[in-house]
Amino acid sequence: MTDAPMLVLIAGPYRSGTGGDPDAMAANLARLEAAAWPVFAAGHLPVIGEWLALPVLRSAGAGPTDPLADEVLYPTADRLLAHCDAVLRLSGESAGADQDVATARRRGLPVYHHVDELPRRVPEETA
Repeated sequence: MTDAPMLVLIAGPYRSGTGGDPDAMAANLARLEAAAWPVFAAGHLPVIGEWLALPVLRSAGAGPTDPLADEVLYPTADRLLAHCDAVLRLSGESAGADQDVATARRRGLPVYHHVDELPRRVPEETA
C-alpha cells in the first residue's frame, strides 16, 4: 500500500484499428474511461490523454482524424506524462499507448497492465 495518491495515465487504443470511424473511437474512449473508476477506487487520480487533447483539437477547428491530430494527441500524452506517477496500459494494439509506455519506462515510472496491480492507497483519516 502507498500513502500518496498517484496520477495514473490510462493508455490504450483510441484511434487504432478504427479506420477513423467515430463510433469505434467513442467505444475505445469508453473502454479507457471504464478503467477510471477502479483507478480512483484504489485511491489514485486517473487521467486519459484524450480528455486533454480532444478539446485542444476542437479549439483548433480539428478532430481526431484531422492531420493536426498527430501534432496534438502524442505531444499531449508526452507532456502529461511529465506529471504522471504511473501508466495503466490496457490491452490492444496502439502505437500511441506503446509510445506512452516507452516514455514512462525511460522516465522510471511504473507501468501496470491491470488495475489490480496498482498499489492501494492508504485512506486518509477524516477529521
